[in-house]
Amino acid sequence: MKLSLVPIERSGTPADTGLQLPDIARQVCTATASLYESAGFVPPWLGYLALSDGQVVGTCGFKSPPVSGEVEIAYFTFPEFEGRGIASAMARALMALAVASDSGITVTAQTLREAGASTRILEKLGFRLRGDVVHPEDGEVWEWAYPPREAARR
Repeated sequence: MKLSLVPIERSGTPADTGLQLPDIARQVCTATASLYESAGFVPPWLGYLALSDGQVVGTCGFKSPPVSGEVEIAYFTFPEFEGRGIASAMARALMALAVASDSGITVTAQTLREAGASTRILEKLGFRLRGDVVHPEDGEVWEWAYPPREAARR
């Protein structure tokens, strides 16, 4: 899968202003600009739109700049593009960005506490389950880590 990431600027606009944005992508850009107000705007630790064949197919990003040698990723494939490997490609691209910026960084991700598409993606990419954590909005979730040296506290 050929996927490219377009940074979402501090203003909430994509770095590539020629993109045709579906409503869901516009909403993501607005929400990302709000996130920057609290988490900071520190490249490359940004939100991104994912493009495949010139179409915006999803969004991904870092929840904030790294803290204590760790950075959390998140990704979301727009519903009409699910099941095509896009989420895996987004997660892989974020991992590559993180490691290129800091080779010693631990990349983390959170999922619901049940097996599903995201858990399979993370396992396939070499993440290991660390255990349960409490997310302020989602309640108890599973936390995953790559590289897995600190994982397996389940």
